[in-house]
Amino acid sequence: MSTPASRRMTGVARVLVVVYAIMALASTGRSFVQLVSEFDAAPLAYLLSGVSAVVYIVATLALVFSDRPGWYVTAWVAIGFELVGVLVIGTLSIVLPELFQHPTVWSLYGDGYVFVPLVLPFVGLGWLWSNRPGRVVASEPVVSRSSW
Repeated sequence: MSTPASRRMTGVARVLVVVYAIMALASTGRSFVQLVSEFDAAPLAYLLSGVSAVVYIVATLALVFSDRPGWYVTAWVAIGFELVGVLVIGTLSIVLPELFQHPTVWSLYGDGYVFVPLVLPFVGLGWLWSNRPGRVVASEPVVSRSSW
C-alpha cells in the first residue's frame, strides 16, 4: 500500500527534485568561488548568485518534503521567489547590462544554464498546483454515501 508521500514523489516529482538539486549544487559552487575569490569585482552579481543558491537549496528541500503543509507552503514561496528573481534579474541584465557585467545564475534569464532557471520555476509551480494537498486524484475511488 502506498502512502500519500510516496504517490507524490514519483515520476515528474523525482526529476524536478533532481534538477533542483543539480541547480543547488551548481549555483552554490559558483557563488562560493565568486564570493570568496572575486567579490570585489562584482559584489551585486555575486551576492545574487549566493541568493539564488540559497533559493535552490530551500526549493529542493521543500519539494522533497512537500507532503507536509509547512514545506508545501515553503516550496511555493521559494519557487515563486525564484520565478520573480529570474524574471527581474533577467530583464535588468538586458535593460541595464552595466549592472551585470559579471554573470549570475539568473542574468539573461539563465542563459549560462541553458535557460533552465527560466523554465524550472514554471514546472515547479505547475507541479505544486497539480499536487496540492486535498486535491482529489481521479485514480482514487471516491466513496459517497447516500442518505437513502
